[in-house]
Amino acid sequence: MKPGHGEVLIAEGDVDVPEEHEELVEAFRAQLDAGMWAAVPRASPAGRREAQMVSSFDDVPQDADRVIFFPRAAGGR
Repeated sequence: MKPGHGEVLIAEGDVDVPEEHEELVEAFRAQLDAGMWAAVPRASPAGRREAQMVSSFDDVPQDADRVIFFPRAAGGR
């Protein structure tokens, strides 16, 4: 994370520790309930930034080191 680039640490923990796993799931769910989308960064062979959208904590790959939450685009007329 780079200070000053709008990144905020929401939760941190080890998914193999039951108490921490539950806290991570709760933090994930709270972000989605607040209207955020979630994505997991992944390596790209071309060196481009890519991410996999996830809609459930179970969809987050076990080897992921972070989940990025971002607001949905504003729509309308």
